[in-house]
Amino acid sequence: MTANFSTAAAGVQGAAEISFVVRDGATRLSHLYERNPLRVLFPTPAAGDLPIAVLVTTSGGLVAGDRIDVSATVGEGAAAHVTGSAAEKIYRSTGATTEIGQNLSVAPGAWLEFLPPEAILFDEARLRRTTRIELSESAGFLGGGIVVFGRIAMGERFAAGLLHEAWEFCRDGRLVWGDALHVAGDVAAIMTDPACFDGAEAFATLILVPPRGDPRAFVDAARELQQQSAAPGLRTGVTAVNGLLVARWLGGAVALRLGYAELACHLRQAAVGLPPRLPRLWHV
Repeated sequence: MTANFSTAAAGVQGAAEISFVVRDGATRLSHLYERNPLRVLFPTPAAGDLPIAVLVTTSGGLVAGDRIDVSATVGEGAAAHVTGSAAEKIYRSTGATTEIGQNLSVAPGAWLEFLPPEAILFDEARLRRTTRIELSESAGFLGGGIVVFGRIAMGERFAAGLLHEAWEFCRDGRLVWGDALHVAGDVAAIMTDPACFDGAEAFATLILVPPRGDPRAFVDAARELQQQSAAPGLRTGVTAVNGLLVARWLGGAVALRLGYAELACHLRQAAVGLPPRLPRLWHV
């Protein structure tokens, strides 16, 4: 897969392409392409866990006009985990938009986990991020994203700018689920409106597509786990639709991240029998 760059972009145009296949009875890297400011590292996974690809933004964050494209392909019968080295920082913009394209492909009998850390929107940042996942009929997937509204520890909130976050899931070329969030205009009012974000520091989405069985079988346990880990003011929900389990969080950034990681650990074990843990980078 070749990255698709926008010729209108004024900033950097980075890319990372990663492909895994089964060779000699194990999942192995078969293709790697990197273009600044993206690099990919491959730390040794914990015993009994999946091969790991870690995305690194060497510039330390993305500025207005930057575009990065990430593609990850997992071949038939292979299994891999893709994450990031740290939270992605989206800096303030004077007008141009930062664009992130994420294209993921999972072949028959394969399993992909795509669990990067959170993206932090500085005040007046402009981000447009689209994630497209193509799954074969017997493929499985666990992944999602967290967005933090501002530099919370510094007392800064995302009060102006743009956020467009879109997801598309396809099974054998057929769209089975799509979701889009668009925040623009009077962002400060949207962030505080009780009918919108109600002052939340962050929101998150986690999606499971089990390689076998009905996702509805995982809903009750996921809801119970969310309730057990709920902190004051943290809103949660889980549903199943068109072969996917979709979990949501809205509230405090720290509690949200902990709850998100806990459910991800549970689902990877429940769906495919992997250890209930995330890479050590998640705990740094």
